Amino acid sequence: MREPPWRDASTGSYKSITGTVDGPMRRRVRRARMFAVMSGGMDNARMKWQRAAALLVLWFVPGLAAAQPKQAVIDTTAGMIVLDLLADRAPNHVALFIKSAESGGYNGTTFFRMIKYGIIQGGDPLTKDPAARAKYGSGGLNLLKPEISGEKQTRGAVSATQIPGKPDSAGAQFFIAVSDQPGLDGRYTIFARVNEGILVAQKISETAVDETGLAVDRVVVNTVTIRDKPADVPEPFSTESVEELTRYRAVLATSMGDITLSFAPDKAPNHVRNFLRLAQAGVYDGMSFHRVVKGFVIQSGHLPTRTAPPGETQQKFVRQMKAEFNDQLHVKGTLSMARLAEPDSASASFFIVTAKADALDGKYSAFGMVESGLDVVEKIEAVAVNGETPVDRVELRRVTVLRR
Repeated sequence: MREPPWRDASTGSYKSITGTVDGPMRRRVRRARMFAVMSGGMDNARMKWQRAAALLVLWFVPGLAAAQPKQAVIDTTAGMIVLDLLADRAPNHVALFIKSAESGGYNGTTFFRMIKYGIIQGGDPLTKDPAARAKYGSGGLNLLKPEISGEKQTRGAVSATQIPGKPDSAGAQFFIAVSDQPGLDGRYTIFARVNEGILVAQKISETAVDETGLAVDRVVVNTVTIRDKPADVPEPFSTESVEELTRYRAVLATSMGDITLSFAPDKAPNHVRNFLRLAQAGVYDGMSFHRVVKGFVIQSGHLPTRTAPPGETQQKFVRQMKAEFNDQLHVKGTLSMARLAEPDSASASFFIVTAKADALDGKYSAFGMVESGLDVVEKIEAVAVNGETPVDRVELRRVTVLRR
């Protein structure tokens, strides 16, 4: 059976974890898989030890899911990655990970296999020895049965590695999804999620690999420390009442002047919270008005227009929103959220209507109005465009949140 493909986010294509599967590489993949399967056929003594270890893991589990949630702090030569361990989803996998970490089992191992902007793989105890390179990927397996849950293979998911065709072969090895991997949903046990350090994982994925997909340079795990997960802190603007939200304003400082926005939380409270959160975090700073359609809209909030990539904390706040279609009309000055074809696909991009647009009513989540600076909106609307793209960049320099 062919193992599921891994998605390379830089190209949108799918690859095997061991590399491409064309020509000579196909033979190398087959040999690698054969070795991996053979590595599962260990002598009886070792199998007995593994069964005993598995039983110890099962014995360690009771009460784990009900205990204080745990985090794992992975200190690597590339930076720090913090994982939220999902004991309620995969108690046996979490128990084994904690046991391995607390015994120093991961110290000195490496992230040894990666697909650029796709996945990074680590946890093999054999990677402590540079001379054992030919065996990388075969250690620390055959300890656990799968614990498949409803968790999705989205960016930051941490899953147990397993031998192709052997779902009961998971163990110490794991991989981190640097980008969404929908082709893996329901096939691997997800036992953790990256809380901090996804950009470190992304950086690790850029490590050069050889023709077999193994890292050319060693990315070493110095230590893995288990700690209690800190108490969750409410996200900004998540606790304010609708009345309190109406007191906020956002000032858009553009290269053509300032635009002040007021909000309608009675119409779309979650969109108001989302916009204020993104604005306060600086997500919109350094963007541009990338779309201008005369007699229709001016649009901003498109992440690729930023002069610098958003930071990790900023990225956490960028998420798809459930639609809040309402009865606010799309008239001149209306603030509304852009989206894709799917109703629940809005995230950060927004637009300001420059003329009555009945076709948008009830189909886009309107959540505010221009309070002042409509003349600036008109100036932006009047710029020269190539299609719908301004010929000269119209800067959204910063967005300032004010409370009145």
